[in-house]
Amino acid sequence: MRTMYAIGEALIDFIPAETGVALKEVSSFSKAAGGAPANVACTVAKLGGRSLFIGKLGEDAFGDFLVDTLNQVGVDTRYVSRTSQANTALAFVSLQADGSRDFSFYRKPSADMLLDESDIDACSFDSDSVLHYCSVDLIEAPVKYAHIRAIDAVKSKGGFISFDPNVRLPLWNSAEECRRTILEFIPRSHLVKISDEELTFITGIENEAEAIASLFVGDVTSVLFTRGSKGATWFTAGGSVSVSGHAVKAVDTTGAGDSFIGALLYQLTTAAGDIRSLTEAEMERMLAFANAAAALTTTRHGAIPSLPALDEVNRFMNGE
Repeated sequence: MRTMYAIGEALIDFIPAETGVALKEVSSFSKAAGGAPANVACTVAKLGGRSLFIGKLGEDAFGDFLVDTLNQVGVDTRYVSRTSQANTALAFVSLQADGSRDFSFYRKPSADMLLDESDIDACSFDSDSVLHYCSVDLIEAPVKYAHIRAIDAVKSKGGFISFDPNVRLPLWNSAEECRRTILEFIPRSHLVKISDEELTFITGIENEAEAIASLFVGDVTSVLFTRGSKGATWFTAGGSVSVSGHAVKAVDTTGAGDSFIGALLYQLTTAAGDIRSLTEAEMERMLAFANAAAALTTTRHGAIPSLPALDEVNRFMNGE
């Protein structure tokens, strides 16, 4: 079994008690562990894979809660460091009736932004390592350069790099800075996951086929294009495979994209042979599994608490 490393932010999502109201009108919240890379690490672990989280948390109660949550799910936290220089990041969420959401972040700075290049030196990567990252912690801070150090280290060992831009514009000084940074990191990755809501913004291209083709730059060999309930397509230089979505009653879409890529990475870590040379049948099977995991996630509140276990995904795919 390969090992999946997720690097970046772990934070506290404050989930509203009410749905269909603006954030300013929410009267109460409940806390839940979150942060896209942490969600992905938890997805892999909860499905039975081997995952480690690389990040930095504050020396506070929220940091304690996140470490406990990661450990309880089965994520290895040996590369989680703590700091007294900043607090653990917080995100307050408002939910619409269809499960879509808006965020208000408290992280200027937050502990995750202080992850340093030197923190990466302790990581024991090898040729079977799969490294996953997102764009939230690619802002101009020490954590951006920790990402570069980790990516270069994994690639030097012959490992595999996965990138989900997971655009969160409120965390950037400008939309253009966000877009430019994402375009800078795409060529460093072997697999890029992108949603239909992000494609035109990131590429600057309106035509879908042309936009997806533009992502095959640098080391990119696979592009996962997700359309929510409409399904997903896996593009390679040689062609593509698609699967349809699932009709479920969505109550909270928080973490759905993370569970999708996490479920797919779980399968890559457990796949036999070269994960850079999958057959169309293998890609279709992995897409269908990832789509099912994401659909299940939307039927529950929160990110990590909503992630399904392996038997749940299998039962769902079997129509049980």
